[in-house]
Amino acid sequence: MTTKLFNTAIAGSLPKPAWLSETNKLWPQWKAEGEELQQAKADATLLWIKAQEDAGLDVIGDGEQSRQHFVHGFLEQVEGIDFDHKVKMGIRNNRYDAMVPQVVSSLKLKGRVHAAEAQLLRAHTSKKIKFTLPGPMTIVDTVSDQFYGDKIKMAMAFAELLNQEALALQADGVDIIQFDEPAFNVYMKEAADWGVKALEVAARGLTCTTAVHICYGYGIKANDDWKKTLGDQWRQYEEVLPALAKSSIQQVSLECYHSHVPPHLMALLEGKDVMVGVIDVASDEIETPEQIADTIGKALEYVPKARLIPCTNCGLAPMNREIAIKKLHALGLGAALARERYA
Repeated sequence: MTTKLFNTAIAGSLPKPAWLSETNKLWPQWKAEGEELQQAKADATLLWIKAQEDAGLDVIGDGEQSRQHFVHGFLEQVEGIDFDHKVKMGIRNNRYDAMVPQVVSSLKLKGRVHAAEAQLLRAHTSKKIKFTLPGPMTIVDTVSDQFYGDKIKMAMAFAELLNQEALALQADGVDIIQFDEPAFNVYMKEAADWGVKALEVAARGLTCTTAVHICYGYGIKANDDWKKTLGDQWRQYEEVLPALAKSSIQQVSLECYHSHVPPHLMALLEGKDVMVGVIDVASDEIETPEQIADTIGKALEYVPKARLIPCTNCGLAPMNREIAIKKLHALGLGAALARERYA
């Protein structure tokens, strides 16, 4: 039996239905509370499991339906963080302002963070499942430190907590644990210097597949404006990919389609599985299967076919739900066409 090529996956988030929260927003307000909210989150997760399977995707996620934001969803279960007195802070090197919680004392988990979502996901699909967590460096860039006074020390403290939850997620039956590190594309030198080390702490002892997602952000105006300042070639990956290539992390998720990242930078990840972004999250235009297969073909110049995983460039959270569903179907069809072309 030959191994199936080009197993498809999504980066992480998917749009929340209008009955769960506000739509087309990155930090949406919930539409319910208490038990009713928990049920609505579970219902939305089931809906997206079905939608991913219908699209023919191979690796299924929960779409992050239970989290208001990909970082703060984890932080809500951490002691030592004050959510009641959020402060305005420039994040991603002051690309945009966000209201962020403050770290006010030593950090520890209140208990399990994502048990309900992971167990629901595992119970409702027989396919491989991936679960996403924010990476330590990105967390540090999305909170205000009033306690540690040292960014690296605080990142390592968060990495220990992430490790606790990651080991528990593995026990829940999660096949792939992915850490999201958009900050790696912003603080390139620090990412290569200590960001990857913090990631290794977060992934310590895991026997499931480990992954990291590095992107240029959601399709929101602040990110689109920032990308316009980066010039014809986006070379941010150049500094961090060699450090990741030497790390124990097994999969790396990168932007590709409609991105100014030089494709040859993928060659820096020799020995790793590469999740290649073939779906543009900053555009409502639906990719054709031919466009997706072409992008896969370009990536194959630098990534062995057995190591290439077609994926979305980033999460789809702020996108229109119908467009997101169409993009998932395009991803499935494009990968199928690529199998015909390049098998």
